Amino acid sequence: MKPLRIILFLFVPVYWLIIRLRNYFFDSEVFKSKKVNASVISVGNITIGGSGKTPAAIFIAEMLKNEGKKVGVLSRGYGRNTKGYIFVSDGNKFFSSVVESGDEIYHTVMNCNVPAAVCEDRVEGARKLIAQAEIDMLILDDAFQHRWIYRDVDIVLLDQRFLVEEGFISQKMMPAGTMREPFSSLERADAVILNRKFMQKMEISSAVKKHLKDKTVFYSYYKAISFVDLKAGTEYPLDEFKGQKSLVVSGIANPKSFLNVLNQTKVDTSNKLIFRDHKNYSLNNVQQIRKKFYATNSQSVVTTEKDAVKLMRYRIELDDIDIYYLKIKMKFDEEKSFKKFILGKLNKYN
Repeated sequence: MKPLRIILFLFVPVYWLIIRLRNYFFDSEVFKSKKVNASVISVGNITIGGSGKTPAAIFIAEMLKNEGKKVGVLSRGYGRNTKGYIFVSDGNKFFSSVVESGDEIYHTVMNCNVPAAVCEDRVEGARKLIAQAEIDMLILDDAFQHRWIYRDVDIVLLDQRFLVEEGFISQKMMPAGTMREPFSSLERADAVILNRKFMQKMEISSAVKKHLKDKTVFYSYYKAISFVDLKAGTEYPLDEFKGQKSLVVSGIANPKSFLNVLNQTKVDTSNKLIFRDHKNYSLNNVQQIRKKFYATNSQSVVTTEKDAVKLMRYRIELDDIDIYYLKIKMKFDEEKSFKKFILGKLNKYN
């Protein structure tokens, strides 16, 4: 084990104690969650990195919108260059840029066209968004740990890869591992979504299963829909990219899943540029992409939806390059049951 990892493990008990005390104070109502004037659905996780929170928030927002509900989405706006409350969109028009609001909320609005805002303080953000957009249902993206705001439905996503991976640091608490909270925190979740993304369903260990014993569990996955021209917005079927030699550009938490689905669609992924999660692309990065594109004689650049929303502002610099993003949708093994669960929970409180 590397010396740094050993040092980090020394801080795990301290981190665990802080999390345990904080949750105890909320559970015993020393700290009290505040209600807002709308039904609240929290979509979160117990790990750092991508588990599918944003695709799940999009799925729920579209579902509620189709049911005729006035729904909005609130995020903290991770990676943005601003602070405080920002009204991102009324569902029809954007009022801030992706660098001001963050890629996740921008991605959400582009997919489901609902009012959205960002704010570190979820209570303040919720109250302002509810008043400004006149919504009666609010989805919180990445809020399982933000317990200051009361929620009517608490949903936690778990990445299947995280649950089945082996290794000394897997399923360990921060700062040595990737867990924000222990598995025991799932007790306060109303439902757990096991997200296999583009992988086949795999057997979960008995050690993990015991924490899901009395939980309502749903199984989700990603379905690739099409490739979309980043500059023109034109959609193309997946078959058109079979055998294409593309430069893959990614700045998300788990690029393996993205690479896997590209390989499944027979896209040549031998050329790639992998950046850190929530990458804020600069002009230098765009020039790096251009240089790699021409050096590898690639036919196109293929990226993710989250990366696409940040690369769109460089349309002019990328004018001579064909660049596309892969459009995906979250699906459920038992979609009707999931919809019934969400609507049932919300109707219970209305």
